[in-house]
Formats: sequence, structure tokens, C-alpha cells
Amino acid sequence: MLSSVTNQSKPIALSGIGLRREHHLYIKENRPTINWFEVLIDNYLDIDGIAYQFLEVIAQDYPLAFHSVGMSLGSTDPINFEYLSKIKLLVDRFNPAILSDHVSWSSVNAQYVHDLYPLPFIEEAVKTVSDNIKRIQDFFGRRLVIENVSSYLTFSLSTMPEWEFINAIAQEADCHILLDINNIYVSSTNHHWDSTQYLNKIDASRVKQYHLGGHKNMGKFLLDTHGATVSAAVFELFKQAVATVGAIPTLIEWDTDIPDFSVLQYEAFKAQHILEESITQCCANFN
Repeated sequence: MLSSVTNQSKPIALSGIGLRREHHLYIKENRPTINWFEVLIDNYLDIDGIAYQFLEVIAQDYPLAFHSVGMSLGSTDPINFEYLSKIKLLVDRFNPAILSDHVSWSSVNAQYVHDLYPLPFIEEAVKTVSDNIKRIQDFFGRRLVIENVSSYLTFSLSTMPEWEFINAIAQEADCHILLDINNIYVSSTNHHWDSTQYLNKIDASRVKQYHLGGHKNMGKFLLDTHGATVSAAVFELFKQAVATVGAIPTLIEWDTDIPDFSVLQYEAFKAQHILEESITQCCANFN
């Protein structure tokens, strides 16, 4: 059952790592040096399960952000408040610094798929996603942070670029933005558009977090796998994002072929170095 102790929200600083079950015991026993963990909250909804017990322990020492994959923000299905209620129990218990999900859809007629499908960039989709976000934010009593997804097709009926679509949703719903830098790189490569323009046009005032992850070159396209180190090209785009949007909390995301914790920790240290360099340069320019 849920603990009666409620954590105060702890701020997340600079680089963090996605919490994965393969590392639970290592983190519990070694208390490694890392700023914060992002929790894929769908894996911790069973409050009587072993994963939740590890989360209770880890939350004592580290700030948390919650990341969901099941809200299906772009679906025309009714909002699944049974699912959201399970998340809210944990949000109320741990008070994470960030609660996020994706600008995508994953359900139709109450049937869910284990994927994040892209949306056409049209006004009707802006309204659907924004209305869902507003209702979900009212339910949680906090702003949601929405993430761009990687894509492998485009819709002929789209009337705007992705960054304009994201901006329109964030403004209409009054929510925040999570920029996945790897997803921007993958999508811009697959569809031959300018990733730098994306960074210049996104509403920087609403961006509250970055994601960094790995991808695989499939020959004719790039596949977002979250199963490899961050590529040099993505780190370069990340540097541009930090210079353009700002130095904000950054997450190393790794979901498949999970390596030793030290590998993720090193990736986080590399991201931390870029963030700290930007802050140092900003302070030097200010002085």
C-alpha cells in the first residue's frame, strides 16, 4: 500500500538518467552520483509490486520526473481517467518535478497499441490535443509537459511544420514542452527539413526539459531505438539547442539493450559538461 509520507517536490538540475529496472538494485546499494531520475511511470502503477518498492527507496535520495506513454493525447477516444487515477496516486505521493507525455496517439475505440503514432499537423489536431491536455491538467492540478515524437511518414493534409504545431498546442493548452533532440534529428533527417530552424522557431519560454537518446541508421531512414549511445550529430544538435533555447534539465533515455549503469552515467556526464559550458559562457558574457 502507499506510504503515508509525502515527499516535497525536489528540483531537478541539469543531466539525469531514465530509471530502469535493470539498475534498481545497483542504485539502491551504491547510491551513484547522478542529479535525478526520470521514471517511466507506466511501469510503477502497481503499488504492491516490487518495482514500486524500489521507487520508494530511490525517491529518498534522488529527485524524480515522471514520464508517461499511455495518455494518448492525440486520440479522439474519451480520456482514460482510470489510467490517469493510477498515475495521480503516485504524483500525489512523490510530487515529481515534471509530468510528461507525448504529442501522439496510441488508442482507438479504447484499444491501445504499444507505439506512439504521429499526428497530421492541422488545426483540428491542435484542438483535439489541446482540449485533452487542458482536461488532464485540470485533473492533475499541474501543467503537463509535452514531447515531440520521431516520425517516419508525413501527412499530405498537414498545413504547418512540426514546431508550429507544437507551439500552437502549448499556447492553446498553456502547457510546457519537452524537446527530444534525438527525435528532432531523426525526423529532420527522414523528412529533409532544417533541424536548426526547429530550434529557432520553438517557443523557448515553454521548453522545460530535453531528452537525448540513440538511434540506428537503417539505410533509407533513421530509426529511433533508445538503444545506443547518443550520436555525435545529436550531441552537436544538443549544443545548438542549449545555445538557442537554454541550459535546462536533460535526460539520457535508454530503453532497449540496457547497458551497465556506468554507460548511462557517462552519457549523462557528457550532457552535463555541455550544459555547464553553456552556463559558464553565459556568465562570462554577462560580466
